[in-house]
Amino acid sequence: MPRPTTDGALVHLRILDLSQVRAGPTCVRQFADFGADVIKIEAPPASARPELATGPRLGADMQNLHRNKRTLTLNLKSDGGLRVFRKLVETADVVVENFRPDVKHRLGIDYERLAAINPRIILASISGFGQDGPYRDRPGFDQIAQGMSGLMSVTGHPGGPPTRAGAAVVDMAAGLFAALGIMTALLERERSGRGQWVQSSLLHAGVALMDFQAARHLIGGEVPRPMGNDHPTSMPTSAYPTSDGYINVAATGSQMWQRLCATLEREDLLAREEFADEQGRSSNRAALNAELSDALRARTSEDWIARLNAAGIPCGPIYTMDQVFADEQVRHLGIATPISHPKLGEIEVIANAARLTRTPSQVAAPLPDPGEHNDEILREIGYDDAQIAALRAEGAI
Repeated sequence: MPRPTTDGALVHLRILDLSQVRAGPTCVRQFADFGADVIKIEAPPASARPELATGPRLGADMQNLHRNKRTLTLNLKSDGGLRVFRKLVETADVVVENFRPDVKHRLGIDYERLAAINPRIILASISGFGQDGPYRDRPGFDQIAQGMSGLMSVTGHPGGPPTRAGAAVVDMAAGLFAALGIMTALLERERSGRGQWVQSSLLHAGVALMDFQAARHLIGGEVPRPMGNDHPTSMPTSAYPTSDGYINVAATGSQMWQRLCATLEREDLLAREEFADEQGRSSNRAALNAELSDALRARTSEDWIARLNAAGIPCGPIYTMDQVFADEQVRHLGIATPISHPKLGEIEVIANAARLTRTPSQVAAPLPDPGEHNDEILREIGYDDAQIAALRAEGAI
């Protein structure tokens, strides 16, 4: 099978993907979707340690994370496998890995040794806690980072236990920060002609996701607490009951507050002293939410969403996943994009969230079988049939 796509914004780049689980593949997917030649390097089937995968290879998670790649099985612990990898580095722009920090040094594929082969190479390393420091060697996991970053301390309802976010948000963020770092390094390389080492970690990404909550502490000394569905500082912003479910409403600021009261036919709330300004509405959120909930229970979610949107008040339904992909705007944007798989048939995965008008992303090919492109890739870097057979006999591929 040839490259999944030979056009796209990043078709001139070659990425060597050593990453596993989620954060690294999230990073690499950004490049694969825009046409980069991504070579997913996996351990040969006979290797002692299987790949750390996100479920079965034909499962939804693996298919969504690893589309648009070619695969090469390579035993980096063998002399032949390491020689092949170094040969690939000569032709590559970026290497992405998320081993524990010491592994790359033991394998001989740390930045200093890669740069000696190719001074233009960019190595991106994604770790749990950073490449140095007291927690350097700890294994990282999304939920662990959610807890240590403070995210779980502000998620959930007041008085309840710490609660994780319902998706692997820290893994995703670490991968996207790494992708942004790689892009920055690629742009800088145009000026200097030199690569560099890009690093991101789950811990740093998790704290970065805390954003204004972290800033409240750093600048004002506050320790944010869980507020349920309420916004910590800007009310009324919460999930409110209707006659047939719940909707989100965000009506911050005096003008929006006035429009909300008019739409709910509750102008009497404007005269309440405790709701006169944003600080008062935030401090008296329990009484405010009780009044708004009573008003909103009078109509259906669909009716309120139509009325509130007509008034220019931010609002929206609270969907289950089946409802998400049935929504007309989600369908219009093509967020679920089709792909043909030789074993699974016609499936859908999530389209890239960045939209470019002239060189858009593509989902051109599903995750191939392990080593499906071994011979093709090795021939591209100068190996003949006899040499490929020798590598296979050695257990290097």
